[in-house]
Amino acid sequence: MRRLSLSSRLALLFAACTAVVSLFAGVLFSRASEAHFVELDQQLLDGKLIGLRRALHDIQSSESKIRLADELSRQADLSLRITGSDGQRWYDSSTQLPDRLPQTPGLSTLNDGDTDYRVLNAPLFVDKPDSPQLTLLLDITHHQHFLQRMQHLIWLTVGLSALATALLGAWAARSGLRPLRRMSAVARGVSAQSLNARLPEEKMPPELAELAHSFNAMLGRLDDSFQRLSAFSADIAHELRTPLSNLLTHTQVTLTRPRPIEDYREALHSNLEELQWMAQLVNDMLYLAKADHGLLSPKREPLELAREVDLLLEFFAPLAEDAQVTLTREGNAHMEGDRSMLRRALSNLLDNALRFTPAEGEVRVRIVEQAKGLTLSVENSGDGIDGALLPRLFDRFYRADPARQEGSSEHAGLGLAITQSIVRAHGGQIRCESENGWTRFVIELPKGS
Repeated sequence: MRRLSLSSRLALLFAACTAVVSLFAGVLFSRASEAHFVELDQQLLDGKLIGLRRALHDIQSSESKIRLADELSRQADLSLRITGSDGQRWYDSSTQLPDRLPQTPGLSTLNDGDTDYRVLNAPLFVDKPDSPQLTLLLDITHHQHFLQRMQHLIWLTVGLSALATALLGAWAARSGLRPLRRMSAVARGVSAQSLNARLPEEKMPPELAELAHSFNAMLGRLDDSFQRLSAFSADIAHELRTPLSNLLTHTQVTLTRPRPIEDYREALHSNLEELQWMAQLVNDMLYLAKADHGLLSPKREPLELAREVDLLLEFFAPLAEDAQVTLTREGNAHMEGDRSMLRRALSNLLDNALRFTPAEGEVRVRIVEQAKGLTLSVENSGDGIDGALLPRLFDRFYRADPARQEGSSEHAGLGLAITQSIVRAHGGQIRCESENGWTRFVIELPKGS
């Protein structure tokens, strides 16, 4: 079966609710009307019973018969039957009364063909056990017809109300769901070339404003990811174009004429350097791809960060000496993590700091142990970084130095991206701050990472 639309479901739900409420209200009104008629009939018959008892006080006298006839003539739809204590019928005010009448004391209802009666049984003399019995019959056929017409009207009202509510509910649901249709239209129009489409959040009802905001945020993330993927593909082609062009040109030039064996050896060494750089670039890209898919699994081994940092500073000491840069370390902390991965991340940060620290500058590593984690910062003096560039520093192939926009056999712009992936794999975060002549990369790690 075809699934019902949301508008149809809401319309049917509105119609069902309206029908139930209308039916409930109609039944209550019908019961209340019926109870009201019973109460009126009870009052009427009780009043007539008092008058009949007064008229029949002396049942044998002719004057009693006159008073009885006078009392019955005042109520055209009232009939009377008098029976003795032995059950013998003494008197019927009408020849059309049913033969069998209810014998239970009090008020009851009787149906005789097309006529309905309200029947009241009571003794003529309350204080005599062998008193004759009075049976008063009030014709309530017109009451019953009124109740039947009212019930028919209730059912008609329920049906018409349900139908009207279904139609109005369908219209209201369709109008209310217009923002969803607009959202669906925007979703149908989304493609790689139109990821900039957005829903007007200010025109959405409050119930859909949050959904529209989430939808727009999703489109924004998709747009950003697609732009990054496109830039990443272009950057890969850009980075590989230069070494491939160098390899091709160098090889073609070498093969243009016969050369001594030393020239061929030199050409092969030169090509080997380019190939090694390309291999490293591919390895770095694969490493980042594993990080994107959550495939980096750091080992858990106890580390003393001061010792690890000192070993790295010792390694970079010759380079720092040549560049006339001072290397220092402050603080210590203990944690659990992957030694090789953290060394690679810190090496990238130290290498980056040394390249951008001027002569007579300083590179400092600060380690601060805290209650729930630790903070490790690598900071260097020198020219700061524009605040607008800080969010892009961890993008792949991005270089803040405008002089390094072509492929290089030393730095491809993947170091900070790899560092960020390693830090995140350890459950931490990394950020960059640049102010007052200092550039600082801050790593926050949990102790049990």
